[in-house]
Amino acid sequence: MLVKKRGIFTEEDARKVIEIANSENVTEIIVMAESVTEEAKRRLWDYARGVQLMADLTGEDRSVRVEILEGYVSDKVKGIDLSEVSE
Repeated sequence: MLVKKRGIFTEEDARKVIEIANSENVTEIIVMAESVTEEAKRRLWDYARGVQLMADLTGEDRSVRVEILEGYVSDKVKGIDLSEVSE
């Protein structure tokens, strides 16, 4: 799942992404933003670790990979634009 945001990707944006990821049961989250706050990075990484921990406890084979791309947001890449996602 690719998520794009022009400007600063905040902790609130990370919460939205986690909600979407939970509902769709994704295995990969890629965030493309001009800038990402440390709190948002930590929330995404904690989510990935939490999924792995729960999978280990339940015996499932599930993990979520988080990739954070900062600096440039391409209009040509298809993904979820967070500015268009409602609360």
